[in-house]
Amino acid sequence: MLEVIKTRRSVRKYTDREVDDKTILQLLESARIAPSGHNTQPWRFIVVRCPETKKALAEANHNQTWVGRAPVIIVCVADLGCRVKEPGLSVDENSPQFSLKQVIRDTAIAVEHLVLEAENMGLGACWCAWFVQKDVRPLLGIPEDKYVVALLPLGYPAESPDERPRMKLEEMVMFEKWEDR
Repeated sequence: MLEVIKTRRSVRKYTDREVDDKTILQLLESARIAPSGHNTQPWRFIVVRCPETKKALAEANHNQTWVGRAPVIIVCVADLGCRVKEPGLSVDENSPQFSLKQVIRDTAIAVEHLVLEAENMGLGACWCAWFVQKDVRPLLGIPEDKYVVALLPLGYPAESPDERPRMKLEEMVMFEKWEDR
């Protein structure tokens, strides 16, 4: 597993090869089995293949056109309703609810499962989150009580990005207390 983690890269160029439904379902299965607080399983996924919708999502993500060129975009959504039963709830980047942070955390775990399984299967993916809720939700009919955590363009890689520099363990790990190394 460590090798898959070490070789995973953010891929932004993809071949034209389609990603079949069986492969997508295997990726989503890896996300489905992720852990979550109180087993709420707040993640929801929208698989987008429509060229016009992918283009619109790319535009919503700061006009990063490469996003729309991926064969598939999986839109990863956190459902706050798993934790908060409040009719008419609306959440966005400025929402103060602690429960929102919990569902975002749990959904991020599921997304990372998906990204690592993509790498394991020979696919490339890239976390994208340079958007605001009000620009993405209407494109896919996402209700206001849901929070879009990531757009995940994926496909078969047409590039092999170099490894990025990483901090050494001794620069980030402490024992027992802050600054105790």
